[in-house]
Amino acid sequence: MRLSEYTALQIKTKIISREIRPIDLTEHFINRIKNIDTDVQAYLTINEEDAIKRATQLEKKIENSGNIGLLAGVPIAVKDNICTKGLSTTCASKILKNFIPPYDAFVIKRLKEEDAIILGKTNLDEFAMGSSTENSAYKITRNPWNSEYVPGGSSGGSAAAVAADLSVMALGSDTGGSVRQPAALCGVVGIKPTYGRVSRFGLIAFGSSLDQIGTFTRDVKDAALLLEVIAGHDSHDSTSLPEPVPDYLREIDSGVRGVRIGIPKEYFADGLNRDVHNALKGALKRYEQLGAKIIDVSLPHTEYAVAVYYIVANAEASSNLARYDGVRYGYRASKPHGIVDLYCRTRSEGFGTEVKRRIMLGNYALSSGYYDAYYLKASKVRSLIKNDFDVAFQTVDCIICPTSPVPGFKIGERAKNPLEMYLSDIYTIPANLAGIPGISLPCGFSQEGLPIGMQILGKHFEEKKLLQIAYAFERETDFHTKKPVLKSSSEQSR
Repeated sequence: MRLSEYTALQIKTKIISREIRPIDLTEHFINRIKNIDTDVQAYLTINEEDAIKRATQLEKKIENSGNIGLLAGVPIAVKDNICTKGLSTTCASKILKNFIPPYDAFVIKRLKEEDAIILGKTNLDEFAMGSSTENSAYKITRNPWNSEYVPGGSSGGSAAAVAADLSVMALGSDTGGSVRQPAALCGVVGIKPTYGRVSRFGLIAFGSSLDQIGTFTRDVKDAALLLEVIAGHDSHDSTSLPEPVPDYLREIDSGVRGVRIGIPKEYFADGLNRDVHNALKGALKRYEQLGAKIIDVSLPHTEYAVAVYYIVANAEASSNLARYDGVRYGYRASKPHGIVDLYCRTRSEGFGTEVKRRIMLGNYALSSGYYDAYYLKASKVRSLIKNDFDVAFQTVDCIICPTSPVPGFKIGERAKNPLEMYLSDIYTIPANLAGIPGISLPCGFSQEGLPIGMQILGKHFEEKKLLQIAYAFERETDFHTKKPVLKSSSEQSR
């Protein structure tokens, strides 16, 4: 096995036993990023100097037999909408081009406390608005499995970094599926925790009632490890809940005998790609062989989820992004003719097309005379969608469905059709509206060789059960061990 292919748990063991030196591992990944990422374009910023410094400090800590963290020496990438002290955080937008946060997000503080090594910041759709990572102001990230295809979005940079072995783990944010959908398209494991499980302090806001920081890893056990590190109550975030954080790795191999798996008929309707349908069908058969019970359920308000999401999310985005006016944050238009000209030109020049579209839609939904017809009605339907899940979970332990309706789509294929792009998240959006946790893991490949993801949804704060159900499938299959063939051959590995 190459050095870059070890899981986080393997790395931790080898570093503690001194089989691997943190400084060697960090330099290996930095060199690999420099060689490989020219094809993938996953990173916006490489944190080389600080990563080497922290690896050196960890090495001295190990030599002095100090307390070693849960992520000792593990290289990790961070989506560029999560604040990192002293390290550029742009949200892939021109309006925050030179922003250097003076503080760390809660999750970054936790990573550093557990001795992780932050390799850099990854590309995203501007302000996390998109499903393909084509809406970045700086570059388009490519899917490591086929460079003509998108990696998904908006956390496409983080997903591609893990899939291409440019990082062992990564953090992303999930507002409508932005962790699970790119995880599926890139063939890695992605978790969106329960809303309130992980602090949003330091996550630059898009849709505040939907945003949640999530994880990307190569397998389910690493996902359990990373979630345990970043989960927990934070007094700086009023939506962070004081729920105890379980030991997610404990009993992860308990199996699924007797587990009741719900299959929502609305998620297997027309429009679902045949390869995706067949892969899910095979996965459910495997669960039955493992002793799980498959039960049909209904989520009758699913058809309204996309419409509700784009009213609620855009309304919140229009409010959150009002702060970028050229006065208090980021980019400022040059030589303005008065305050109105400053506001208009700063926002026109600083924001990209997709962000402007969503701000206009959000302002319209919140405007006088339309609030009741759009935002208020959408909020009421959102409650019905949540109630659908509450009813279903009275008879099943989890729900299994596709993560994405298609294995992937080509770069530019949906760029001129926003509605078609929005439908990329049709299977992930309901979980955000309901605030429930979800995990996506590889369950097959398309005829073109693109990964296919399976989504498992659960009750609030039942991430531990989701991880157990996901691991039961993963340990019986080898989809998660497959690797994309990257074009660059200049990699130096050992």
